[in-house]
Amino acid sequence: MGVRFSLWRGDAEGGQFQEFETEVDEGMVVLDVIHRIQADQANDLAVRWNCKAGKCGSCSAEINGMPKLMCMTRMDELNTDEVITIEPMKTFPTIRDLVTDVSWNYETKQKITKFNPRDKDAEDGWRILQEDADRVQEFRKCIECFLCQDSCHVLREHKKHEEFVGPRNLVYIAALEMHAQDQEDRGGELKDDYGVGYCNITKCCTTVCPEGITITDNAIIPLKERVVDEHYDILRKLVDKVVGR
Repeated sequence: MGVRFSLWRGDAEGGQFQEFETEVDEGMVVLDVIHRIQADQANDLAVRWNCKAGKCGSCSAEINGMPKLMCMTRMDELNTDEVITIEPMKTFPTIRDLVTDVSWNYETKQKITKFNPRDKDAEDGWRILQEDADRVQEFRKCIECFLCQDSCHVLREHKKHEEFVGPRNLVYIAALEMHAQDQEDRGGELKDDYGVGYCNITKCCTTVCPEGITITDNAIIPLKERVVDEHYDILRKLVDKVVGR
């Protein structure tokens, strides 16, 4: 007897779940099963994938309601006695079947103030301390699977796409803000344009990150603290006023 799967079939106009049953071999991941169903039962099933190694971020979906990479979700981790539900990410518009339109993420990223290095030092060039490099290295591991964006209730439930850039882009901003050579101050933009105040640090994004990036604690909270220090710290404003800053 095979394992039952309920796959979302449809497009931007709507759709419904369709049930399939197929055999599952030892060692298979969810993406293997999708390919088997695509080959044997639903040749027109649309699914996005590339590396099948958890590094391209292409095969993001929701498996039993949890944002995951299909290529990194092993079948032996799931309860095969029950129907396994696979559907596209809910935060983004559906193109077809399991494929979503994630272009909003790239368009939003383009609006963020870019890296602006300090002038090159005559002796040391752009040399930085190893501890400064280590601080931002974690953020460079992002594969832009956008599972963190999908799990974020501000985007998923409240649809604040025009007001909040989401955890992935806040990780990108943190990498810029914490770079030892960057001279930009994005505090005002974080407050007014990027919507960092919308995050209530539930850590959903950290939970689903396949690269294990500590998004909330290491990226978002430090950014929120910078905004508070710059815009809401009454004592600091008083000192700035006294010294004429």
